[in-house]
Formats: sequence, structure tokens, C-alpha cells
Amino acid sequence: MSQDSVQAPHPARRKCPSCALVNTGSDEVCRRCGTALSEAEFADPSHVAEGQPAKPKKRSLLKRLAWIISATAVLLIIFYASLLISSDRLNPDQAVKVQSAIELIRARGLTREAFALNHLASFRATDNWLNAYVGHRDAYAATNFPFEIVTLYPEFFEVPTDDCERAAVLLHEARHLLGDGEDAALENTWKSKRRLGWTTDKYSRTRVWDATMRLTKARFPYLFQCGADEQTDCL
Repeated sequence: MSQDSVQAPHPARRKCPSCALVNTGSDEVCRRCGTALSEAEFADPSHVAEGQPAKPKKRSLLKRLAWIISATAVLLIIFYASLLISSDRLNPDQAVKVQSAIELIRARGLTREAFALNHLASFRATDNWLNAYVGHRDAYAATNFPFEIVTLYPEFFEVPTDDCERAAVLLHEARHLLGDGEDAALENTWKSKRRLGWTTDKYSRTRVWDATMRLTKARFPYLFQCGADEQTDCL
């Protein structure tokens, strides 16, 4: 009479907690590193070959991208916070002057720039560590793009004659907040001066007008080639 053969069960295998080598169930110490296997976890023999280390699971591409994006976001938040912490806020009087100038910009129909100044900008009264490290030329204000931090120096509050001139300075910085470079911001501000109410007949003798006109004329001479003498402001 034939007798069915019965296969002995494969002994459970143990994975080394130190080097991850899979040993046989009868091994008391790891064959590779000699670590005691009394507390080692048992490995599924159907998936792991004897004497081979367990293969770690690979991260999916989506998880890797999520990790990179999350890490980048955390670093940017820390960087942004460091810029704010290393600089001072505006005092109440300064904040009132800034808001009055922004309101003038909005009232003159420059709504995009007013929105950027009202809702995107963080105004500071002193340089953050980055501005202090990089340095800057004499200016009324400076913008850290894309962190949308606008530093307003004491000259911004002392030199302009009124809200209109402060609005002209903020209009320049608003263009930086929107991504414009220095030349584009300067050109746009000069072309928008009449709309803002910042005109020759009222402000041609002020320090802000004179400095802005000289800088604009040096970079965009074509804007000053009108009139009989071909040196008059074309706008």
C-alpha cells in the first residue's frame, strides 16, 4: 500500500536585528555578525531566501516628491521667519503714513499695486540680516522678493514732502513685490506719476523728484527726448 509522503515544514528563519541577514531557525547567533538571535524577528521563508538579507522597501516617487516639497517648504518658512525676527516692525506713526500712501495709490486706480502692498507686503523699519549682509545703496526702501518684505528706511518718512511722494516710493516697491526688476520698477513708476498725481508743476523741486528723475533719465533717455530742446520729459 502506497503511503503519501509528508514534507517536513520548513523551519522558521530569523532576521538579524543588527545586519538584517536572514538565518535559519536553528541558528542561535547571526552567521554574519555574531549577534544573538534570541530576540530576532522571524522572517517569512516564502519570500526570503536563506542566507540573504531582507530587501528594504523602496519609497514611491510620489512619497519622495512629497518629502522634498515638505522639506523645502519648512526651510523657506524658517528663512522667512528669520528675516522678520532680525528686523523691527513699523511704529504706529510710521504705519499710519504707510497706510495713507497705499490708500492714495488705490484711490488713483492702481489697484494691483495697492493689493500687493496691503495684502502681500510685510513692512519693516530696520534691515534684516540678509539686507545687512548684502548691503544696499542709499535708498528710501528695499524689497526682499519673493519673501515680500519691504524695509522702509528713516529717509522714507523724513524726505518726501507728503503722501503723494511716499506713494511714489511705495509704487516702485510694489512693482518689486510683483516680480519686476529695478529697471522695470523705475520705468513703470515714472510712467505712472501723472496718474498718481506726482507731477512736475507740484514736485519738480523736491529731493525725491530730483533723484528719481536723474536716475530714470540715466537709464531711459528716450523718455526725455521731447520738446523743442529734445530734452523734455515726454510724459
